[in-house]
Amino acid sequence: MSRSLKKPLVIVTRRLPESIEARMMELFDTRLNEDDHSFSQEELLHSMNEADVLVPTVTDQIDKSIIERAGDNLKLIASFGTGIDHIDTGAAANKKITVTNTPGVLTEDTADMTMALILAVPRRLAEGERMMRTGNWDGWAPTALLGRRIWGKRLGIVGMGRIGQAVARRARGFGLSIHYHNRNRLAEGIESSLEATYWESLDQMLARMDFVSIHCPSTPATYHLLSARRLRLIKKDAYVINTSRGHAIDESELMRLLEEGEIAGAGLDVYEHEPIVNPKLLSFNNVVLLPHIGSATLEGRLDMGEKVLINIQTFIDGHTPPDRVLPPEI
Repeated sequence: MSRSLKKPLVIVTRRLPESIEARMMELFDTRLNEDDHSFSQEELLHSMNEADVLVPTVTDQIDKSIIERAGDNLKLIASFGTGIDHIDTGAAANKKITVTNTPGVLTEDTADMTMALILAVPRRLAEGERMMRTGNWDGWAPTALLGRRIWGKRLGIVGMGRIGQAVARRARGFGLSIHYHNRNRLAEGIESSLEATYWESLDQMLARMDFVSIHCPSTPATYHLLSARRLRLIKKDAYVINTSRGHAIDESELMRLLEEGEIAGAGLDVYEHEPIVNPKLLSFNNVVLLPHIGSATLEGRLDMGEKVLINIQTFIDGHTPPDRVLPPEI
């Protein structure tokens, strides 16, 4: 780096927890995003031309074209987030830019939110809450807001990594039987501890579940993993939950099936074209919509920030950062 290794210029694209920003300013020559606005591509490129280290978030699109125009000083992209699909890691490697992320710290938070949606959608919690706020509740009635019991139902988990397994542990406590489809079958000991049934065929699993919860990583292979064809396999009285990536579901087909009553409901924390949410989704009473807050806990954000700090400091000290992300071809 052209600047002193003790004080590299670190540019942060969004506001982070106050204690993380304070520590970052102590350690590095840090430039913060004081008004927390989303960087335009022009601002992002300008930052990448000035910084030694860029700290972006998952909403910053750092593709090949912008990486190729980055300044020679930029040697590390220390992303604040687990997903890395917003960064062209291959292009970064070609330009000798190291990329890091913050894995493993959001598992429990995301699993909590998934379980909340599994409970909220069939029990019609959002409908009930809206009824109370609008003053439309006339008191208890035997048939008012009848939902569906989750005890004894089948949960199909698509993607049985850390988050999928954390969801399975919670769901067992609520009396759900655990089923899963994964690229690779779990070790026998893990599968046994979760009392989980493995389905080699995703199609066959989808057709037999009462709940389908998506926890697959963001890769080209998982784009529309729940395609129009696969969504039509899901039972009419089943629910779809997604706290992973919006583009894992063919959202247009999901809306069509909801409109036609071919799926019982959905709980969504992510969207195919976010931050844009299709207005039609807002019209369904049997859909619970959240603003991508599955990992939004103070503890989780602090843990993420600590990982960013460690990755930067380790890199500045001349060592390989613990959360280095390798491009797909390596």
